[in-house]
Amino acid sequence: MSQTLTNRASPDAATQLDIYRRMVRIERNDEFTRAQIRQGRITAPYYSARGQEAIPSAISSLLNDDDKICTIYRGIHDMVAKNMPLRPLWAEISGRVDGTCKGKGGPMHLTHPETGVMVTTGIVGSSMPIANGFGWAALLDGSKQVTVAYFGDGASNIGAFHEALNLAGVWKLPVIFVCQNNGFAEHTRYENGTAVDQISKRAIGYGMPGYTVDGNDPIDVYAHAHAAIERARAGEGPTLLECKTFRFFGHVFGDDDKYMNPGEKDAAREFDPLPRFRQKLIDDGIATEEQLEQLKAEIEAEVKDAIEFAQSCEYPSVDELRRDVFAEEIPA
Repeated sequence: MSQTLTNRASPDAATQLDIYRRMVRIERNDEFTRAQIRQGRITAPYYSARGQEAIPSAISSLLNDDDKICTIYRGIHDMVAKNMPLRPLWAEISGRVDGTCKGKGGPMHLTHPETGVMVTTGIVGSSMPIANGFGWAALLDGSKQVTVAYFGDGASNIGAFHEALNLAGVWKLPVIFVCQNNGFAEHTRYENGTAVDQISKRAIGYGMPGYTVDGNDPIDVYAHAHAAIERARAGEGPTLLECKTFRFFGHVFGDDDKYMNPGEKDAAREFDPLPRFRQKLIDDGIATEEQLEQLKAEIEAEVKDAIEFAQSCEYPSVDELRRDVFAEEIPA
């Protein structure tokens, strides 16, 4: 069985509204990205995380700019939740020189250290050993920084997962391992590639707590992330969070989803975390419909501004072709 959390922290009204803001920011950014690709204004691989907004939004509400995240090529929602500025993000995915990596990384290689977005990697599972490096640095510095490593359920079956969790457990690193389990490893169903029914059960083998969390419930994610982050800041070591969710689009943009069962996606959308949390805020008197609509409009304006900025930027020059490849070029 997955472990049970006994001390459950609850977000106050202001924090719940902040979590919702981050969720809407992810959803609006995702919607506009897919629209730009459909219109032929961007040519790039894109991996929609629609449906998974609650996970990084609840976690990021507990993080400071100094705290770090390491994510993967499906992790733009993790960056947006961490309050990464949208102008350089859009410039990068548009291949423009004012992007976070001078337009040479694209959507699979984004970074923004100022907000703690340290690395996006196209290598499955590699967010975890990299996060360990940041965790080790925090221990050496004597800081209270924590690092969150985001990854998918498929990555829990590769060597980097087991090696990273073992080392983090041995050294008591301030790392939170967050598996966003959406039920599919690219096109492979969870049960066809993973022997254990809950990824959180693997935590016990590495001397850390492991929890299976409702990834569609921001309050549940917040409670477990709060406990994990407090544990890490106190020097007690890492935690594994398995956040169960579902992706509303295919693995990659254009995926026909034939590997899904008929009706499976429609059934999952009944538990869309965004409208459910929106209604909770209204029912609890935290915000009115008008206030939430205004918030959505402000976020849409932010995204549109970022798109316009990106399209006004230049493409990298030919001089950039070999720059940033070697520390110092030595003529042959």
